[in-house]
Amino acid sequence: MEIQDGAELCFPQLLNTSCRKPTRHRFQDVFLHIVMWSISVLTVVLNLLVIISVSHFRQLHTPTNILLLSLAVSDFLVGIVLLPGEIYVQTQCWFLGDVMCSLYFYLLYIVFSASVGNMVLISIDRYVAICHPLHYPTRVTVTKAKLCVFLCWFCSVFYSSVVFKDALNQPGINNSCYGECVVINSYTADVVDLVINFVAPVTVIILLHMRVFVVAVSQAHAMRSHTAAVTHQHSVTLSTRKSELKAARTLGVLVLVFLICFCPFYCVILAGTSPHTANLVFLMFYLNSCLNPLIYALFYPWFRKAVKHIVTLQILQPGSCEVSMLQ
Repeated sequence: MEIQDGAELCFPQLLNTSCRKPTRHRFQDVFLHIVMWSISVLTVVLNLLVIISVSHFRQLHTPTNILLLSLAVSDFLVGIVLLPGEIYVQTQCWFLGDVMCSLYFYLLYIVFSASVGNMVLISIDRYVAICHPLHYPTRVTVTKAKLCVFLCWFCSVFYSSVVFKDALNQPGINNSCYGECVVINSYTADVVDLVINFVAPVTVIILLHMRVFVVAVSQAHAMRSHTAAVTHQHSVTLSTRKSELKAARTLGVLVLVFLICFCPFYCVILAGTSPHTANLVFLMFYLNSCLNPLIYALFYPWFRKAVKHIVTLQILQPGSCEVSMLQ
């Protein structure tokens, strides 16, 4: 590798094999990195609040919230590991070694796969709740939700291990010089990954939510038609159905934001565009992890109430885990 005179090297002692240090003086790059660090901090704090809320308050231990907890864990990992790692890769020479480079991309794929899997599980949960409400309490339980979350993460780890088998066995195999951190898959592997990790799950998500939307609209119309003539018992039932429909709308927004943020990511990976466009797409990809808890804050009163208890340190009081969050 030929190095130009005056170029700053990552490893000055390796004149012929060292990478050059990234240039970081453009205003756009500095601004982008400030935004990414801000997103990273917000992502960590907001998702940590979700994790503490669902874990601490016993009333929030529902199947749906278990799935949201799993999604929050993957988003938390994005904020505390992946986003800082992305900033480091873009602005610094890679001094952590080839093994850490491979592990970084390995964790990236695990978290990404788990996030997609969590979205599929959330869509299935809403489908059963809206389309088969009488069977929901028996078909979807906390134990089954925990089992599904475990299988989701296990499959993500297994799938990522297969994809990164060569990179894990031969760290640095794709690096062209010392100080670089790159993992490159073959075009065939990228196409297979596109189908397994994006096209198939996104198709399932869209189909399920289309069905949920149709059923939700018909149920909402039926409830409006019979509201005036119901008994107290029926009022309780209608209140439950309204709660389920509201949850379906909220999680529908969650899935829509997920699709908006993730679709450009795969388009850029397969098509290949300018680095500036790629940076914006990766920013959207990571921004999704910050937006999810904001959606909870906008639509879930229990999350706002839980955050208030956490911020004011009321969760440190004896018996705070039994406080009602759903009233």
